[in-house]
Amino acid sequence: MLITLGVLVTAVMWKNPLAPTLRSNELETAKVDVGRVMQTVPAKGVVEPENEVLLLSPAASVITDIKNGVGSRVEKNDIILKLDDKPIRDQIEEIEDQIEVKNNNLEKTLLNDKNIRVDLAYNVEVKKLKIVSIKSELADQEQLLEVGGISPAKYEKTKQELTLAQKDLETILAKNAIRLKQLSTEEKGLRLQIEIQQKQLDEKKDLLRKMAIRAPSSGIILEVNGKEGEKVDTDRLLVRMSDLTTFKLSASIEDTYANATKTGRGVYALLDGKKFSGKIGTISPTINDGKIEFDVFLDQSDYSGLRPNMSVDLMVVQVKKDSVLRIKKGPAFGKSKKHFIYFKEPGKALLKEVKTGLSGSEYYEIKEGAQPGDELIISDISSLRKLREVELK
Repeated sequence: MLITLGVLVTAVMWKNPLAPTLRSNELETAKVDVGRVMQTVPAKGVVEPENEVLLLSPAASVITDIKNGVGSRVEKNDIILKLDDKPIRDQIEEIEDQIEVKNNNLEKTLLNDKNIRVDLAYNVEVKKLKIVSIKSELADQEQLLEVGGISPAKYEKTKQELTLAQKDLETILAKNAIRLKQLSTEEKGLRLQIEIQQKQLDEKKDLLRKMAIRAPSSGIILEVNGKEGEKVDTDRLLVRMSDLTTFKLSASIEDTYANATKTGRGVYALLDGKKFSGKIGTISPTINDGKIEFDVFLDQSDYSGLRPNMSVDLMVVQVKKDSVLRIKKGPAFGKSKKHFIYFKEPGKALLKEVKTGLSGSEYYEIKEGAQPGDELIISDISSLRKLREVELK
């Protein structure tokens, strides 16, 4: 594909070096959106019957109620213990209030937008009518001038009034275009704020559900690490239980990634073309053949595709950012944090500077230079890097 693209670009530049052309259907593009960016390191896992499940605290809190103690047999989704969820409920209420305020502001902005558009259109119409009136008056004066019924000075004054009125109309139209763009930008900004806060709200509601520690499957409780009224930190081991119906992964990773292997660290298993989230459990204190061994407990440990002794590719999360601007990775991006990328627009592509932050396995975090919905060309078209604008067909 790169050779074909190079030939195409060369041919077009030979024909018209000032206006090179690319075919849109030969370019890979991606749109900027808001989501998660993760930096991961590779690991390997083998599926094993799961004898134990480790349940961790989803947030720093206080144990308020222990429903099932050591030795209790529980069914899937039975509550084992509860954590104090009032702080999270308060946060949810606060975010909901903020979203409501922003929705009200958006509604006011839209109404104000309509009102301003009506006023701008009215002002333009008034100016146009004034020009029509002056032109009519000027035509009458021209006839009077021919018969000596008006002085040349008055006729010239009317011509000057027409010129000024026409320039006034041009100015109004230019200012209106700027104002309409400002209104559109204000609306887009409010919608983006609401979208980001809605994602935060969804995350808090998901966390709220996790504050009731439930059995992921049928089994027997082997340990409850805490008592009612005790404070617990995020990712603290709360419950250890057996599991007779699910599986875990016995994993290994190169010792060069030792810093990535920590209990509670997020992991994704790649199965059947999908990603299954999980967490690191027990870590072996010894290194065998240059590798660190550890257990991985999947959130969906009863997935029907899991089979004993199956080999599974893993992605261990090193760094994760949620609700950030991001763009799919592609060959157009270099190794630095500053990139010059072509933005796809109707009939053309414009070269702009984009600054990135976290470089994930699939996405780059965008720090500056792009907004949600912008469509970027992520193909390698480095031969055009110095051209500010390229025609697209």
